[in-house]
Amino acid sequence: MENLNLRAIPDVLFITGIGTDVGKSYATGWLAREISSAGESVITQKLIQTGNESMSEDIEVHRKIMGIPLQSVDLCHITAPLILSYPASPHLAARIDGKSLDLTIASEATSALLKKYRHVLVEGAGGIMVPLTERYLTIDYVVEHNLPTVVVTNGRLGSISDTLLTLEALGRRGVEIFAVIYNPYFDTDSVIARETRAYLSCYVKEKYERTLFLTMP
Repeated sequence: MENLNLRAIPDVLFITGIGTDVGKSYATGWLAREISSAGESVITQKLIQTGNESMSEDIEVHRKIMGIPLQSVDLCHITAPLILSYPASPHLAARIDGKSLDLTIASEATSALLKKYRHVLVEGAGGIMVPLTERYLTIDYVVEHNLPTVVVTNGRLGSISDTLLTLEALGRRGVEIFAVIYNPYFDTDSVIARETRAYLSCYVKEKYERTLFLTMP
């Protein structure tokens, strides 16, 4: 992959988006595929899956993009240990399901996966400020576990502001921003999309010298 030094990829990467429905699952699968194609052992994990009953649909998307079947770690739910039925933020989905989220289950799953794979890509739910519990946000989990983060963005109207707000929030909490991935799937307005990509590319290069700016094919 252009501009991606495999030796510099952290063991664990957290994948977040500038919001919901930005193509985060597709970006996670794509990044995993690229890492795998370069000869590195990699697997993806879903921090918390909402809107499903037994199997994580996002994990299924990852595997389809990676071009591999569901793995044994998928079938025994190590890659998606926390699944909630209602399609909402985890704190609300857990309340509706009458469950109490134990996030140590997710972190222990990551540790288990690291014993088998060189890299683990952990996809979050929605954006970085999504509440996992009533008083605990996604960014709190990232900071607590010191997870280098990838931000997925796109060319929709408003994406520049949403991206900068996400980067600002991560920066203020001292999170390493490993990469920004631009997903061109939403490039319905060529003028806005072209300017969004160009602006964000320049912004990242100027403000975050160590952060990669990658564009999905």
